[in-house]
Amino acid sequence: MAILKTKPDASSDSDHTLNRVFPVTAKLTKEERARVTEFARTQGLARGEWIRDVILREVRRGWTTDPSLAEILGVRLLLVNVLRPLAAGQRLAPEVFDKLLDEISDAKHQLAGKLAASAGRK
Repeated sequence: MAILKTKPDASSDSDHTLNRVFPVTAKLTKEERARVTEFARTQGLARGEWIRDVILREVRRGWTTDPSLAEILGVRLLLVNVLRPLAAGQRLAPEVFDKLLDEISDAKHQLAGKLAASAGRK
């Protein structure tokens, strides 16, 4: 008698692992290996599965979620927009400065995403 799957479209865990044929390796010290193994175990995963999850999560994340890039762009935008009027001998009213900070706060993450996307295409 054949055993039917509860969901005909569902694939088992072993089906997914059959397609994983390309190993990626890293050299670790004995202590590092023990720490990685123990940490993976605390997450309820085999060491290899945990390492795979970390690698793929980092690849998916990319630069777009890196807050450092957005902050660096924010500082650059602030410097450019503040120093130019000052170099021309103009004064910058506190209200104008506050408005500028708000605009930069809104724009820096969008600009960081665009910059990361364009760098990824090159």
